[in-house]
Amino acid sequence: MDTPVVAHDRSELAGVLPEAGVRSAVVMTMGALHEGHRALMRAARAAVSPDGVVIVTIFVNPLQFGPGEDFERYPRTPDADVATCADEGVDVIFAPRRDDLYPQGEPQVTVDPGPLGRELEGAVRPGHFGGVLTVVAKLLNLTRPAYAFFGEKDYQQLTLIRRMAADLEMPAEIIGVPTVREPDGLALSSRNRYLSADERRVGVSLSRALLAGADAGPSGGAAVLAAARSVLDRHPELDVDYLELRAPNLEAVAGPGAARLLVAARIGATRLIDNLEVQLSR
Repeated sequence: MDTPVVAHDRSELAGVLPEAGVRSAVVMTMGALHEGHRALMRAARAAVSPDGVVIVTIFVNPLQFGPGEDFERYPRTPDADVATCADEGVDVIFAPRRDDLYPQGEPQVTVDPGPLGRELEGAVRPGHFGGVLTVVAKLLNLTRPAYAFFGEKDYQQLTLIRRMAADLEMPAEIIGVPTVREPDGLALSSRNRYLSADERRVGVSLSRALLAGADAGPSGGAAVLAAARSVLDRHPELDVDYLELRAPNLEAVAGPGAARLLVAARIGATRLIDNLEVQLSR
């Protein structure tokens, strides 16, 4: 097992990027790596083959945290993260310092996520997706990959990154990877470690609500939402931000076929999100 090369600034990164003709893939993370991140790394390796280069970025991006959110306490586990990347055969870790990624302070020019960036997560966390897309654009420009892999757990984020890449002619192919879950169904997230044992048991209700909604798909969209809501309503500890059914591109559902059921809720001081594909028969 080889240890990945760790680059902390632009010059170090430039010195280890692959030569022209060598395929590369990037997995962008904020660290505190778990099995969901491992799945992204494995997908990246499969895409570029053993001869290609897999890059993992680790950066807790201040631009995407709003006032009162968990930027300061967000879990940071650098030694464990390097070991995880080594296990998965990652070639390069880019772990920039804040001053290196934003050398002139908070950027004055950022990426506007458009109307979708102000809905769902964007309505609850104003400015969040502008911060996400800005750092993703910077990291794509710095790493110059052929492929970039993102998890479907953050489905709205994935949708917006795909739209940004298409609208701005970014050459990297944006690839989504299915959500990885605990055996009981809880979607893996670095924030799960905030949960107490009791809160974690309540948190599983998000995935159960999604499954109940999916089972109601043959009865139509209203039935999907009603079935999911009935599960959430059993847990008064949950403070639900939204439960919505959207088309796969997160526009309004237009009719039968694939749709996406999305939920976000707070449990104590922790906020969790989840989503699931639903097949509507009518």
